[in-house]
Amino acid sequence: MTQGTRITVRDIPPRATWTLEQGGLHPLLARLYAARGIRGMDELDTRSSALLPPDQLKGARDAATLLADTIAAGRKILIVADYDCDGATACAVGLRALRMMGATVDYLVPDRFTLGYGLSPDVAQLAAARQPDLVITVDNGIASVEGVAELKRHGIATLITDHHLPGEELPDAEVIVNPNQPGCDFPSKALAGVGVMFYVALALRAELRRRGAYREQPEPNLAALLDLVALGTVADVVPLDRNNRILVAQGLARIRGGQMQAGVRALFSVAGREPGRAATFDLGFALGPRLNAAGRLADMSLGIECLVTDDPGRAMNIAQQLDAINRERRVIETDMREDAELLLASLDAGNRASLTLFDPGWHQGVIGILAGRVKEKLHRPTFAFARGNAGELKASGRSIPGLHLRDALDLVAKRHPGLLLRFGGHAAAAGLTLAEDRLAEFEAGFEKVCRELLSPAELMRTLETDGPLESGYFSLEAVRLMQQEVWGQAFPAPLFADSFEVLNQRILKDKHLKLKLQKGGQRFDAIQFNFADGFASGVPGRIRAAFRVDINEWNGTQTVQLMLEHFEAA
Repeated sequence: MTQGTRITVRDIPPRATWTLEQGGLHPLLARLYAARGIRGMDELDTRSSALLPPDQLKGARDAATLLADTIAAGRKILIVADYDCDGATACAVGLRALRMMGATVDYLVPDRFTLGYGLSPDVAQLAAARQPDLVITVDNGIASVEGVAELKRHGIATLITDHHLPGEELPDAEVIVNPNQPGCDFPSKALAGVGVMFYVALALRAELRRRGAYREQPEPNLAALLDLVALGTVADVVPLDRNNRILVAQGLARIRGGQMQAGVRALFSVAGREPGRAATFDLGFALGPRLNAAGRLADMSLGIECLVTDDPGRAMNIAQQLDAINRERRVIETDMREDAELLLASLDAGNRASLTLFDPGWHQGVIGILAGRVKEKLHRPTFAFARGNAGELKASGRSIPGLHLRDALDLVAKRHPGLLLRFGGHAAAAGLTLAEDRLAEFEAGFEKVCRELLSPAELMRTLETDGPLESGYFSLEAVRLMQQEVWGQAFPAPLFADSFEVLNQRILKDKHLKLKLQKGGQRFDAIQFNFADGFASGVPGRIRAAFRVDINEWNGTQTVQLMLEHFEAA
């Protein structure tokens, strides 16, 4: 087993670069886009008219008919949401869109600590007590076979909108809309839960239009919900394929133009970010965590309320509460990370293909973040466990490229019948529940599966970079140009690699490394956050570094700063 980091340079196809430049694209963006598989200007068209049509999404039309009939009959709808940012934004899109179109609709979000994830039989009973005629699931439901059956026993219809991978058996719902269900030919399998709900809303508006609902009155403007769609899509870390890039670009354009929900505006404010310069980074690292914190430590209905209120004062009040919860989450996470460091010191991570971590004191709302941090640092598929209901452990896992986490769990479940009480998820992230006395069995079974499925090369972290950045592009203009674009999962933000002389170095706040670098005649300020010192005698005189370029603001002055992801002796 190997551990370490390899810096590689993406292939930059000259013909595609030339084609994009001829199309009028800035030369820097032309080479970055060509390296990410873009071959022509048409692929960069982010107008809403370039979106895939809802008719291609299996079940969308049936969902529209069901919803239009429900609205026409004046029946009650209840949305059952998930407790993360994607679930909260999907719920808010559902509530806002359905209300625009005349529906009577409310929502329910399960408490993750007592009820767990999705439309379980217990959640179905809670929903039935509210006496709806139709339940819509958002960002969950594809695995809820028993929950849907429970609603049926109460005479309640179910519309499932989800994007998670289905199990062997599909629930017996009236309609299922999920691009990943069998028989769905929708070209974008990467829609987030919020994207699926937005598509259902588009299909419903088209159905109401066919029924003549807008002859006398204006159509609802669903584009007004794109700020929420962009936020949920980026925060859920789904691949930014072309269709998702259009949704995110449209949402960002609205936010930059000052058009957003009161709650989104308030979240920008408490995060100290500028909506006029909004970038995908803000959605993923400033707004997303504040919304997610509610579901992790408190109750996600707080996050949903923030996104559905139109009262700026109430939105600001809730956003401040979310900000405080997020600060509390950070403190808990820091303590858990210190525990994890001690655990990892006793494990030889380099000789393992996976990591299974548990501490009786860990908070189950924060184990997903912890698993992600450990995975980033040690480049191993990682599960972090916390105590759940009596005698049970709940885990959240994060994976590395090369290991599909949900499929790996499926294999563990088949080899160890009865071990996993519940499990589900995606390629990159998954969750599970098991009996506490079977943790060692899981650890051994998961390690065995990872050893079989991962090659030594996949167990080495590879930083794929865009090579050197031309000297003329170390400028505020070039950095702003790159920040305006839509980057994210499977369409990564620019990461450059080059060699530099180290002029001086110092450690800030005991953990961040600040460097002054030089290349040619140019000098650069550089920083590496949470620097883990691998050099006994300080940083060598020459380094090869993988870095992002960012803007550092200090006393009202803006300068270009290199953010080091990794460096080694050159």
